[in-house]
Amino acid sequence: MSTDAAPRPTYGNWRRPRRAGLGPFGLVGTVGVFGGLVITLLASLISLSAAVIVCIPMAVVLAPLTIRTQDGRNVYQLITLRIGWRRRKAKGAHLYVSGPLSARPGGRFRPPGMLNKVTASEGRDAYDRPFGVLHHPSRNLYTIVLGCDPDGGSLVDAEQVDVWVALWGQWLARLAHEPELRGASMIVETAPDPGTRLANEVLPRVKSDAPPVAREVMEEVVERYPTASSEMHSYITLTYGVRAGRRHTKSEVIDDLAIRIPGLLSGLVAAGGGSAYPLSAERIAEVVRVAYDPAVAADVLNARAQHGGTGLEWEDAGPAAAVETVSSYQHDSAVSRTWLMTLAPRGTVQSSVLRGLLEATSGTRRKRVALVYRPIDPATSARIVESDRRSAQFMASSGRGMMKARAASEVRAVEQTAAEEAAGAGLVEFSLMLTVTVDTSEQLADATATVRNLTAASRVLMRPADRMQAAAFTCTLPTGILPWEQTLVPHEVQEAL
Repeated sequence: MSTDAAPRPTYGNWRRPRRAGLGPFGLVGTVGVFGGLVITLLASLISLSAAVIVCIPMAVVLAPLTIRTQDGRNVYQLITLRIGWRRRKAKGAHLYVSGPLSARPGGRFRPPGMLNKVTASEGRDAYDRPFGVLHHPSRNLYTIVLGCDPDGGSLVDAEQVDVWVALWGQWLARLAHEPELRGASMIVETAPDPGTRLANEVLPRVKSDAPPVAREVMEEVVERYPTASSEMHSYITLTYGVRAGRRHTKSEVIDDLAIRIPGLLSGLVAAGGGSAYPLSAERIAEVVRVAYDPAVAADVLNARAQHGGTGLEWEDAGPAAAVETVSSYQHDSAVSRTWLMTLAPRGTVQSSVLRGLLEATSGTRRKRVALVYRPIDPATSARIVESDRRSAQFMASSGRGMMKARAASEVRAVEQTAAEEAAGAGLVEFSLMLTVTVDTSEQLADATATVRNLTAASRVLMRPADRMQAAAFTCTLPTGILPWEQTLVPHEVQEAL
């Protein structure tokens, strides 16, 4: 009998979306190049000097498009980012004050930034469970939040983990068939345990006539155990739009979402999500409130344990004050910094590649890892796969030497993608964001070093979201903010740039 262990499955074959256009120019740059050539040729009909006068400014304008950073941004995009930051700072948009002492009407503590206009409603699903619905009026989007308690990978057979990964992939592929779904996100939040949960479970069960030694042991356990433990929460947000040309009232949208929730939850349970449930509007407000002010986490847990809830409303879930700087975001009792993924792990990885990034990290107040997904419908997926396949075959037939070897590897990758897509697999765009929250600004340097080590172990390349820390912080909250829906530039043009 053979004793060789079966090889563990590996995962990969993800690639950046291919930009349209010639080389680093992108679509806009390519149009500019051909337009400049046409204008130069027309000018040459007049005289050679006229052609030179036209050609030099064109070259000066188009040259910055060829210079790109590691994350793919050109010089114009960097300049635009800096100008936008200076304009926000000049207008005071980087400062936020709420509450009765602020100049804002109502005296409520509404969440800032992209969440300021969001409203919260509540409905009941088929099992009569309350679920919260966040309405984003600027884009007319509706978000529901699902919570789950994953089983974890400890003491679980490798075969079972692989089954969970496969079922999670099927659940993501199913999202492409969800009518009017604009995007989804998976958020894992970790924080040191404040000790209130253990105290609420143990101390009420200690009898008054118990031996003094036993009471002292239990009190010592309650006091010391939380220092080595942590709490972990997992949230899935699903953001839906309303089909153009149709008018639906908010109650009709909520009724439609109530029908979909049970099926979505059953898929999460099968994929290793443990007990899955929808989050009520009160629970969503509590999550956002704790994210902005981690000092109240223990009070929220005590209120839920003793009274079953806090009664917190969405209008009071924001911070009293917040200040955005170039490299950080200060809010109430904490300071946060957010990183954005620039490159997914190269090659193949195992299912545990992100375990270190998702686990609790000592020295931090809270940490959130957000995986943002944009499912692509089957018809569009087929066109993208076929376009990539033709491009890879062309590069393999026209390349030389090392370039030809890389192109051949690209051909194998796209052929595998095409075969899997034809067999029913889904195509999805994804990104990753990481937010670390600490007590003071002085601790950010240690947090940055910790994140650098975690990303290196996970083989993920990330960069700080400088000059957009407030927006990036909001995107890691379970509130359904989709970055591509919050920009004035269409997503297709962004990829071309």
